[in-house]
Amino acid sequence: MKQINIRTFKDKWNSYRKNPLSLILFLLVTLAAAITILVLAFLIVYILIKGIPNLNLDLFAWEYNTENVSMMPAIINTLIMTVISLLIAAPLGIFAAIYLAEYARRGNKLVGVIRLTAETLSGIPSIVYGLFGMIFFVFALEWGYSLLAGAFTLAIMILPLIMRTTEEALLSVPDSYREGSFGLGAGKLRTVFAIVLPTAIPGILAGVILAVGRIVGETAALLYTSGTVAAVPDSLMGSGRTLSVHMYSLTSEALYMDQAYATAVVLLVVVIAINAFSSWVAKRIKKV
Repeated sequence: MKQINIRTFKDKWNSYRKNPLSLILFLLVTLAAAITILVLAFLIVYILIKGIPNLNLDLFAWEYNTENVSMMPAIINTLIMTVISLLIAAPLGIFAAIYLAEYARRGNKLVGVIRLTAETLSGIPSIVYGLFGMIFFVFALEWGYSLLAGAFTLAIMILPLIMRTTEEALLSVPDSYREGSFGLGAGKLRTVFAIVLPTAIPGILAGVILAVGRIVGETAALLYTSGTVAAVPDSLMGSGRTLSVHMYSLTSEALYMDQAYATAVVLLVVVIAINAFSSWVAKRIKKV
């Protein structure tokens, strides 16, 4: 094994000597990857060092007040917001992707327009979504500042992301899978839901994970739609703040910076836990 590795290294080195440009590109790519990893590691370590010493039981009290500055209502609101947004956006995005990848004709102009629209919506700043949500959901539909208005706004925001990632996952499934299913007598609908979708589950979950990360970390759009009330509302029509909005409120007041760092640690743990759980689900589905 060592001899093979040594030979491989020598072969690569000889090819780099013959073509110096390849060596330069290799060094640039390696440097870019190293810088990215170092920046990520620095941010994580910085947040942990600043936040962990400030974690205490008062931050997890059920009710928020100016003495404990509890983040528990924000954690609950974040979970509610995530679930509702995914329940709205995930089915729409997945079914739209199935239409684009499986049912729409190749070269269809409508498909090109839909894809261009989705890519355009993905690049719109979140504050624009927030202004739209405030005008349409808060004022036009008279929902007021509420979790429901925030959830619908976030659903519109993550819909293009889920749709595009799901479509790419479906297109990556080999056509031989479909041909084999058709050859055994299965219809289009059964092929899509019994063969194509299960095969594309890891890619679909990757899009859902990215969507969850955007929901959990969103602040600007929710300031205009769900509000900043530091409590768990009695219904979806009540106002409430998420973890990211809670952290923004603490830092904007400049009185609870230590608690803001502690909130950042919890937010980081929540995102990592969601990603780990989704990866575990994807592996379990692959085994099945």
